[in-house]
This record gives sequence, C-alpha cells and structure tokens, in this order.
Amino acid sequence: MQKTILITGSTSGIGLGIAREFAKTKSYNIIFNGLETNGQEIADNIAKEFGIAVMYSNANMLKPEELRKMVGDGISKFGKIDVLINNAGIQFVSPIEDFPDDKWNAIIAINLTSAFYLSKAVWPGMKERKFGRIINIASAHGLVASEFKSAYVASKHGIVGLTKTLGLEGAPFNITCNAICPGYVKTPLVEKQIADQAKAHNMSPDDVVNKVMLYKQAVKEFVSLETLGQMALLLASEQSNTITGTAIPIDGGWNAQ
Repeated sequence: MQKTILITGSTSGIGLGIAREFAKTKSYNIIFNGLETNGQEIADNIAKEFGIAVMYSNANMLKPEELRKMVGDGISKFGKIDVLINNAGIQFVSPIEDFPDDKWNAIIAINLTSAFYLSKAVWPGMKERKFGRIINIASAHGLVASEFKSAYVASKHGIVGLTKTLGLEGAPFNITCNAICPGYVKTPLVEKQIADQAKAHNMSPDDVVNKVMLYKQAVKEFVSLETLGQMALLLASEQSNTITGTAIPIDGGWNAQ
C-alpha cells in the first residue's frame, strides 16, 4: 500500500535529492514544497520519471496558515500523511554584534518554528493510525557550533531538542522522530558559496573546499544526497520503530573530534 510523504524545501538541494530517493522506491506519494517558480514542473517531472503520484505546494514556512493548509490539502488528496521531513532552511553569516534582527527571526522561524507547526498538524492522524515518521534535517551545527552562525546554530540545536521531545511523546503511538545532521552537502547553494568565498578571499575553489568547508571533517568529502536519502528511507521504514529521539551525524567524522 502506498504511503505518503511530505518534504519541505523539496524543489531544490537536499530536499529534492531526498525526494528522488523516495521516488525511486515507487512506494510513496510525494508532497513537494518550495518557493521556486517552476515547483509544479519539478514535481510533475519526478512523477513522470518514476510513475508516482505527487502534489506540489508553495506554502511559505513563515506563514503557519499556509503550512496547515498544505497538510490539509495533502490529506484531502492522498487520505493521510505517513512521513514528514522538515528540511526547509536558510542561513546567514555575521558576527553577533552586526547580526540583523530580521535575519535572526527569519532563520528561527523557517528552520525551527515551521517544523513545530507541521509536526503538530500531522500528529493527530499519525496518532490515530498508530504510525508516523518525522525526520528533521538538522545539521552538524545542531551538535557543534561555528563562529558567526548564531541564528543557524541556535535553530539547529533547537530542532535537535524538538526531535528528542517528539520522540518521547510519540513512542506510545509508534510515531518516531529523528534528526539527520549532515556536514557539507554539495548542492547548488554550496557550489555558489565556494565560488563566492574563492573570490572574496582570493583563494582557489579547491582551497575553499579543503581549508574552509571540509577542514573540520576527518573524511574530506562532501556528504552525498544519496546517503542522506538512504538514511531517510531507513528512518521512514516500518523497521525503524526503535530508532527515535536521535540526532544522527553524517558529517565525515566532524563530531568525532
């Protein structure tokens, strides 16, 4: 029987990579979400490529009413939502004394508060059916900190705390909640950061990768989208019922140091 998964921020980057891994199984209806102008086309192309049913929503993570409507529309279309992946997120880098208030508020709202609203919205149905899987895409920065990323680090530490709480609350109802904590993933956004930093610091792209981005990782490789997708598939499965409340680093050994 088909399950239904909702993945926020799934029309680009990590979210799209994870969506493709779920689509390959042909076992899931997928609710896509993102603000790209061609979001519906992206979802339709996945549907055509893998022969699955999809829905697209441009719900804004800053607007709780839109998030609740996305969940309601998904349930109306597919009957239920079995798996929620809270992936949408933004970043801003600045010393604390210069950090803009509006950037702080937006990062906390998008990276953390939206996961609360969406988890709350899918919870009653999961509880009633005695099955649910919530997966939060946190970050290595959900476990450790770096300079100049106060809002991002705070939001990702917050999502790990929310994960633990929902893992405890969901346990009697076969609802699990886990966080995946990736190191750097080579998405188009990171590719742009490499180019920007190379230009700003008069460094080669290779030096930016090895001396800045992957400096803290023991394994000097970017985390692959396929690895993240396969971990999400495991956590979404029936067999993952005893894995809950955890924050799983996929960071090349960053957190081992």
